[in-house]
Amino acid sequence: MTASFTHRIQYAALRVMIALLSLVPWKLASATGAALGRLGYWPLKVRRRVAEKQIAESFPGMPPREQRSILKGAYKNLGRVGIETALGSRLNPQKILDMFDAPVGWEYLEGPASRGQGVILVSGHLGNWEIGAAYVAARGLKVSAVVRGQSNKLFEEFANRSRRRLGWNTIWDGEATRGIPRAIRDGHVVPLLADQGVMGLSSIWVPFFGRLARTPQGPAVFALRLGAPCVACVVTRQPDGRYRLFAEPVEVKDTGDRERDVEAIVAAYTRQFEAFVRKYPDQYLWQHRRWRHRPDGTNDA
Repeated sequence: MTASFTHRIQYAALRVMIALLSLVPWKLASATGAALGRLGYWPLKVRRRVAEKQIAESFPGMPPREQRSILKGAYKNLGRVGIETALGSRLNPQKILDMFDAPVGWEYLEGPASRGQGVILVSGHLGNWEIGAAYVAARGLKVSAVVRGQSNKLFEEFANRSRRRLGWNTIWDGEATRGIPRAIRDGHVVPLLADQGVMGLSSIWVPFFGRLARTPQGPAVFALRLGAPCVACVVTRQPDGRYRLFAEPVEVKDTGDRERDVEAIVAAYTRQFEAFVRKYPDQYLWQHRRWRHRPDGTNDA
């Protein structure tokens, strides 16, 4: 498809921004992203009311000052992720490795991979979720991540070139039902984000911060269908600015009752992800309307 004039202008602006930020150290570029993200908190107030409400409801006993600190941190983190993702095109596997502390629970990924077994890696919008796949690939594992297509095909092609340079493959979301089984059979780690409150047959209601939230069931379905291990995993920024990967196994039981088994697995990895969010609340994407939909079919205002 031919790119429109607007898409070309947007893409040119992106490349100029990357070129300029590439002239400064990574930490300074990341700090610039945090400053830009802070503008979303104030004065732009992008989805600020949504984020404020969700933080208050998730931490009802927390003093307002601490809630505001989480809120401000969430905007700064979002800005960092945006800039760092754009600058990822200038990185290579060794630079990725140099940015990380020793992982926790790496054996849950490396063990199956050493046996040629694929892994369903379930995560969410916490820390820097974009750089996680690059880190796993830089450690020598085969990675195929599910991604969505973009309306601006110049952005899409640029992002895919960057991903390939960093050593991981893409599976388009529309081809996931065929692409994921193929990747698992080939011994790939397949990251899936499972914390978006979407409607449809592919998601079910499970508790998240004490309230029912519509949660994708894809990771559970694939883990059961393919007999693949399921691992909850996040990549979070540490106080010194470095990253660390945390991974832990998700219990997968196949009792023969597929519906009940799927629900148990979805509840398990959602519970594990919530524990990560509670540890790093200012690095979560609170701007997303996680509880927009209700079990009774109504929507939150």
